[in-house]
Order: sequence, then structure tokens, then C-alpha cells
Amino acid sequence: MRLEGKVAIVVGAGQTPGDTIGNGRATAILFAREGARLLLVDSNYESALDTQKQIEAEGGQCIALKADVTRENQCRAFVEAAVQAYGRIDVLHNNVGIGAGDDEILSITEESWDRIMSVNLKGMFLSSRSALPVMREQGSGSIINISSIAAVCSANIVAYKVSKAGVNALTHQLALQNAKYNIRVNAIMPGLMNTPMAIEGIPKSRGIPKEELINQRDSSVPLGGKMGTAWDVAYAALFLASDEAKFITGVMLPVDGGQSARIG
Repeated sequence: MRLEGKVAIVVGAGQTPGDTIGNGRATAILFAREGARLLLVDSNYESALDTQKQIEAEGGQCIALKADVTRENQCRAFVEAAVQAYGRIDVLHNNVGIGAGDDEILSITEESWDRIMSVNLKGMFLSSRSALPVMREQGSGSIINISSIAAVCSANIVAYKVSKAGVNALTHQLALQNAKYNIRVNAIMPGLMNTPMAIEGIPKSRGIPKEELINQRDSSVPLGGKMGTAWDVAYAALFLASDEAKFITGVMLPVDGGQSARIG
């Protein structure tokens, strides 16, 4: 198993309700299948518990914990909980992100801007800063940040794009600063994915059927004319978390069916 003996924190291990599986839940389940012991963190504790039940039903080992990643004391608390339970932290998977309330610059409210930037960027800063002392003491670790191709492609929403560009910059900086401690820091940039967060709320706000939205998104993907799934993100995360990626750091990996290949 590719993560046997490793301890992983998955931040954002719950998900938005919907017909499909979300990135955080899929990654947590896959990490467990590959032998990792897990701490499942989410602001929605019941959703984290649902992920825990699915993992334990397959024989995996995990603990669910409620935390708000925008609060430093709560980030420190889940890091301490992982160390107390398992003795170390090998992987920190930062999956939390929101986009609700975003718009073009003259329409977005200051409150929405602040909320999106706080959750998407400050949250990864705080969780990484909380876990890094443990990883530095160990002399090893892997941090994986979920960004978005919106960071590098055109988008009609300003706060989400800027926050994800910030995630890429944070990833790059942390990779350089922590390489001497044998800590790897990489980002995944998903493209159009068929996940509950991406699909469930938009049709209602736009006043269109869900199938119409899915068809629109599918038609925008070069590779096969179909969106990816959370499992595509999860398998990329598994590779970056594993020793197979031991010489890879500072990478922003598109998982997007070729969308970002259109740049230039």
C-alpha cells in the first residue's frame, strides 16, 4: 500500500450534500485504502463523521474532528490531536475552499471578498503553519494544497481567482523554505469537476436545470468532453503524498482535462 504507516490530516474531509462525491471525502477514503491513518477535519462535523463511517466500514483507521481553519487556535488543536493520536504527521492535505458570493469586482461585496480570502488562503496559511513545526522536527512531510486552474486561467469571479493564485504563491514559498527540512509542498489545480460543491448550488442561482449545467461544463473540457471527478483529484493527491513523489516539490499540478493547456 502506497501510504502504509503514514499519518495524514485531511482538512475539508466532509463535503457539500449532492449526488456525487467531493474532493476531500474521496481523498480521505483513498488515503485510508492505501494504508494511512487519518485525522478528518471539517467545519461540518456531521459530514466528517459520514466520511469516517465510510472509511471504518472498509476497515480504515481515522478520527473526525470539527475545526474552523480561519482560527489559528483550532488549526493548532487538530495538529495536536493528530500527534496525540498517532505520534506524527506525514501528510497535510488542505482541501477547504469556497466561492459563494463571488462576482466581478464592481458587484462583489467587501464581506464576500473577505470571507473567500480568509477561508481559501488564510486557512491554508494557518493549517500549514500549525503542522510545519511537527514536520520540521521529524525531518519529513508532504503538504498538498488544493488550488484551481482559475488561478491561471480567465475567470469571471475575482475573489476566488485571486485567492487561488495566492494558494499557488504560498505553495511555492513554503516549498522553497522547507526543502532543507525534507518537507515537500505541492498544489493541485482542479479544472471543471463533477463534485457537489461545483454542481449543486449553481443551477438554482442561475435558474437552469442541473443537467444543462453539467452539459455546459462537459463541453468545455478538451479531454473527452467530460468533467473530471473527485477521484481524479484524489489519485493526484495520493501520488504527491506518497514516496513516489519524493523528489517533487513546488509543483502546481493541473488536473483539468487539458483546460489550462489552452493558455498561450
